[in-house]
Amino acid sequence: MDDKTRTELEAAAFRHLVQHLRERTDVQNIDLMNLAGFCRNCLSKWYRAAAEERGVAISDPAAREVVYGMPYDEWKSKHQKEASVDQKKAFAGQGHQGH
Repeated sequence: MDDKTRTELEAAAFRHLVQHLRERTDVQNIDLMNLAGFCRNCLSKWYRAAAEERGVAISDPAAREVVYGMPYDEWKSKHQKEASVDQKKAFAGQGHQGH
């Protein structure tokens, strides 16, 4: 497979992942962190870092909007729930630094 095709396939997979995460608002970031070791915020940070590596400046809020499909504060007010005691324990037990 050539590099152009690989990049196009990776981009399509990224877009599909982002769309899936936008649709699954029931899945909280803490759940993602506890199960997979990354969340929507991580994905937005990776996006911003990739842009910066290519000389493209993008702010954290703009990168988050790419992932969330709306401003982060709006997403939080619509979809984020208070983490349960069990979720917080699991998160702390894995040694995550948090966001």
